Amino acid sequence: MPDTLESLAVPGTEIAVRVTPKASRNMVKVEGGQVRVYVTTVPEGGKANAAVQKLLAKALGVAKTRLTLVRGQTSRDKVFRLEA
Repeated sequence: MPDTLESLAVPGTEIAVRVTPKASRNMVKVEGGQVRVYVTTVPEGGKANAAVQKLLAKALGVAKTRLTLVRGQTSRDKVFRLEA
């Protein structure tokens, strides 16, 4: 259970996120040990996944190319792996 996003910025870490598409604004929150990502993008054609990847990378302070979507391509619950 992460308290802050910075504690997750370790290569090899798998980060479980809950995504809310079509939100009023883009933001990343840690609520009750769960990472929640809110994106304004619609979930079609992978647009929301790309927006989540970009926003999560910025919050972690890493390049978006270092984040790989492992599970949840079409789900609101996703798992990203931070590559070295």
